[in-house]
Amino acid sequence: MVRAIVGANWGDEGKGKITDMLARESDIIIRFQGGSNAGHTIINNYGKFALHLLPSGVFYNHTTSIIGNGVALNIPYLINEINSLVERGVPKPKILVSDRAQILMPYHVLLDTYEEARLAGKSFGSTKSGIAPFYSDKYAKIGFQVSELFDEETLKEKVERVCELKNVLFEHLYHQPPLNPDELYATLLEYRDMIAPYVCDVSAYLHEAIKEGKAILLEGQLGSLKDPDHGIYPMVTSSSTLAAYGAIGAGIPPYEIKQITTVVKAYSSAVGAGAFVSEIFGEEADELRRRGGDGGEFGATTGRPRRMGWFDAVASRYGCRIQGTTEAVLTVLDVLGYLDELPVCVGYEIDGKITRDFPTTVQLEKAKPVYEVLPGWKCDIRGIKKYEELPENCRKYIEFIEKELEVPVTMVSNGPNRDDIIYR
Repeated sequence: MVRAIVGANWGDEGKGKITDMLARESDIIIRFQGGSNAGHTIINNYGKFALHLLPSGVFYNHTTSIIGNGVALNIPYLINEINSLVERGVPKPKILVSDRAQILMPYHVLLDTYEEARLAGKSFGSTKSGIAPFYSDKYAKIGFQVSELFDEETLKEKVERVCELKNVLFEHLYHQPPLNPDELYATLLEYRDMIAPYVCDVSAYLHEAIKEGKAILLEGQLGSLKDPDHGIYPMVTSSSTLAAYGAIGAGIPPYEIKQITTVVKAYSSAVGAGAFVSEIFGEEADELRRRGGDGGEFGATTGRPRRMGWFDAVASRYGCRIQGTTEAVLTVLDVLGYLDELPVCVGYEIDGKITRDFPTTVQLEKAKPVYEVLPGWKCDIRGIKKYEELPENCRKYIEFIEKELEVPVTMVSNGPNRDDIIYR
């Protein structure tokens, strides 16, 4: 059976922990989109880890971790990530990389950095990991597939062709030194030797695994609102963050995805620019940021302080709908125990009209939050294992959110550790 785990919001929903938990019951875990630009934080018996490219199943001996064709594959980054796990005592994971995955090139990172600098105040808040230039090249058909590394003659010719094109930008738009095709070609041969042991026809491998009834987990990065089609465009990522894309980014039939587990945060947070209707500021935001997540709300990849807000039912309901959610998981609920009351954004006021539907970006910029205030529970809920044992106001908050989301909330996370979870 294939299950997808994805985020309902801006990313940072606490998916790492839930993915880690679901990975325990899976045979195969697949990353199907994105690159090393976002991270998953996982706390287990080996310690605390921030994974960027590797799927969250790498800590289990019984799993195979796959980098799907939809991923922006930064080869040296991947190899370093594998080595850093082994150095910390984690057994070397079994990893396969799709021969159709495309390679994040060194110049993608340079282009990303130069472009953000050029845009200055109007930048997209990129992590400068080369993601937008990578996907631009993929769809402009000048990207490099892993399989191309193994045909030297064609590779050399293509490198020269691509450098010619890129150097126009480097020299004339950014006033930076040009790329050297010979150096780039030599780098790609190094990449080939690094990645060779892992390369596989992933789609064929998964075809067999599905026939054998293996438990397969598709792991998404970021969340619904960062999707280039359905998110807060243009303040989005450059690959689809939706479960539906899991079929494409892994190479399986769409009808095989039977369960879509969508992770929803008990309050809101976002890294990067863009409209954020329920955002809070000042001391109120600082307090929530300090208490939030595990060790505070700071980006797993960038360390940037996250922007904070109250639970946004409009955005979260839309995020669940667009994912095709079959079950929702509510995370970081324990963080809210200090509050006397909890505002929940239940509607947006746009030009004097109130809507419950999530609008396009232009409208979103004008939206003001409409709040309903719920009473807090004023105690620490960590360590509680049974739903009935949660304080009444805490259960009311969960049930209110469930009603707003219009999908069942089947799990509640009440702490950072692997076992801090309540099943309903």
